[in-house]
Amino acid sequence: MQALLSFEQAPPITAPLRFFLTAPLFGMLAGLLLLVEGPELFASRWSTSALAITHLLTLGFLLQIMLGALIQILPVVAGANLKNPSLLSSLVHFSLSAGALSLAAGFLSGAKAALHAGAGLLTFCIVLFLWAAVAALRGVPSSSPTIRGIKLALLGLFGVASLGVFLVFALQQGTNFSLIALTDLHAGWGLAAWSGVLLIAVAYVVVPMFQLTPGYPARPGWWFPVGIFGLLVLWTLAVWFNLEILIRCTKAVLALCGIAFCVLTLRLQAQRRRAKSDATSRYWKLGLLSSILALLMMLTAAIWPELGEKDAWSIGFAILLLVGGFFSFMIGMLYKIVPFLAWLHLQNQGKGQIAAPTMNKLLSDAAMQGQFHAHRWGIAFLLLATIFPEWGARVAGLGMILSMLWLGFNLLSVVRRYRAFARDISVRLLQP
Repeated sequence: MQALLSFEQAPPITAPLRFFLTAPLFGMLAGLLLLVEGPELFASRWSTSALAITHLLTLGFLLQIMLGALIQILPVVAGANLKNPSLLSSLVHFSLSAGALSLAAGFLSGAKAALHAGAGLLTFCIVLFLWAAVAALRGVPSSSPTIRGIKLALLGLFGVASLGVFLVFALQQGTNFSLIALTDLHAGWGLAAWSGVLLIAVAYVVVPMFQLTPGYPARPGWWFPVGIFGLLVLWTLAVWFNLEILIRCTKAVLALCGIAFCVLTLRLQAQRRRAKSDATSRYWKLGLLSSILALLMMLTAAIWPELGEKDAWSIGFAILLLVGGFFSFMIGMLYKIVPFLAWLHLQNQGKGQIAAPTMNKLLSDAAMQGQFHAHRWGIAFLLLATIFPEWGARVAGLGMILSMLWLGFNLLSVVRRYRAFARDISVRLLQP
């Protein structure tokens, strides 16, 4: 089961690339915050510095990559052509970057103006992107699990954004709902209905295509995104009516669904046609194993809620799922998508007369493997910091800065080589 791809409809390479190159900068900012704040970040999930770093990671890193990927994927996978993708990507990229910085600054300083400005910029970013995506998808049938999953993920993005705006004003004006329950629900919509559903939908294409595995089975492929989205709707209703038992049951089933997808993907990876593991497959395996551990923690906390209330437990869960899971998936995909986009545009520029260089010449496996080891050790130090925050937090900060700096360097090296090859192709095409 794999979607048909239409690469001739791909947007200009600069449209998604600006998002991909910005993401490591936010990762470095998060590492710098770890370095400066140190143990205070691990004292409580509700500390201002913890809220700031969480949004630097989720908005500045993850959302950057996911929106950039969608700008590329919508026309290629779904045949949904975005109107004026260059202008759209410029506006979305600026408002997202400025909004994430402003929101993080607002959490750190407690300044209402910064919080409201961040919420406003992010609302503009998401509304603009959703308007463009929905307009492009209008009339596109859900002919594959990937297309249907993308549509559900966009609804999830609307849900997490709406809850985020509501929480910003609830912090200032108060609310009749439990702020803890609303925050957990906000995280659930962000990590499951938006990020999780989109990851699953995209995995149906990129895992068989880039990791040379068999395709996903048809029946789970159609129902994984629908089931996860439905569980988030049920969780929302449970919070609305204050049904604690239903909230816990929903979290438990959600964790089991996530574990089932991870186990299925690991089984497909074990059947891949290439014996030697490259950096992308290693990143995905790390992400899948980290996600399974995080979801087991979520399942345990649903059964034993007192455990989930412990700060070290909830922070450890966030590290495993965000940095160990989603960061690993996103970096693994970047290492295939960015060189592939460069190769694709060089191939088109060559007009069938001059062959584009192989992807290995654009980015070597050794460079990716080195950064993979830095990322892996960074996760280990983050987890150690939950137990030994006095020294672990700053070591983890240095590790994250190194990993993100290395990632940025690798991605920039692809751009530098792409430009050099593009100049060479232009000169050779002009020769008689």
